[in-house]
Amino acid sequence: MKDTLALLQKFNAHPDSRCWYVAWNPKGTLLASCGGDRAIRIWGREGDSWECKTVLQDGHQRAVRKVAWSPCGNYLASASFDATTCIWKKKNDDFECLTVLEGHENEVKCVAWAPTGNLLATCSRDKSVWIWEVDEEDEYECVSVVNSHTQDVKHVVWHPTQELLASCSYDNNVCVYKEEDDDWECRATLEGHTSTVWGLTFDPSGQRLASCSDDRTVKIWKECQPGGGQGTDTAWKCVCTLSGFHGRTVYDIAWCPLTGALATACGDDGVRVFKEDETADPDQPVFSLSAHVPKAHSQDVNCIAWNPKEAGLLVSCSDNGEIAVWNYQSEV
Repeated sequence: MKDTLALLQKFNAHPDSRCWYVAWNPKGTLLASCGGDRAIRIWGREGDSWECKTVLQDGHQRAVRKVAWSPCGNYLASASFDATTCIWKKKNDDFECLTVLEGHENEVKCVAWAPTGNLLATCSRDKSVWIWEVDEEDEYECVSVVNSHTQDVKHVVWHPTQELLASCSYDNNVCVYKEEDDDWECRATLEGHTSTVWGLTFDPSGQRLASCSDDRTVKIWKECQPGGGQGTDTAWKCVCTLSGFHGRTVYDIAWCPLTGALATACGDDGVRVFKEDETADPDQPVFSLSAHVPKAHSQDVNCIAWNPKEAGLLVSCSDNGEIAVWNYQSEV
């Protein structure tokens, strides 16, 4: 059997608007999308197709750039160009806006929950990353503001099991943060991309981080064991660069938690899946292009996301407002 990426369904999720981002809930049963129309839509499966279950509007005044589900699946966070982050709480089959997080000076570009669910990270065009703490009464408090980037911060992602955070920026760098003495600090700066870094994803083990960039490459970074004791900065080294595969900016990247496949969303309208050679040296990994749909969408592909429970189920979204659902199958 040859590796295949087959289209299951394509639908117009945000008509006359960009669809910026799609995110699966932890059970893989619901899909949240957001876009330039200021709306968030929740999609559920009906038979073989995906149907809109509810529309969340009135939360934001401008485009919604990112959405993120809490680890328990009962909350949804949305980051907007209106400089705010909304927290939505699930109530039966609907959601209500619980609180609005304010403080960033301008567009909030991304929001992400820590694996425990008691921390939230946001980042903004104001060059900062904010860490928010959540208590049992659903109160959100900013506990740290980190200014380690010199430009617009595009994306934040948490380690899958630890309270370790990574961010990427228009300044071409990736920063890795840890808490130290009740404050969050940048513990490593990953330099190597030659243009804006748009997206980040940890591998299922959290030992490696993949970044994608305007320089049309994907880089794989591996954590090296620091030599000192407590308080020593973490060290990451680039162990692999995927170049020559993408025709334009690589906007998003996702590492499948179930299969280890790596998917990318690109400004050349393509969706690609890369597979790792399991026999290669872990310190010198080898990835090959496993599947490629050149015209996955008619415009830029903004986001790519693997279903957390169903191996091979992949979604992408585009500037043309569409969401596409794919089935990836790899020969073993």
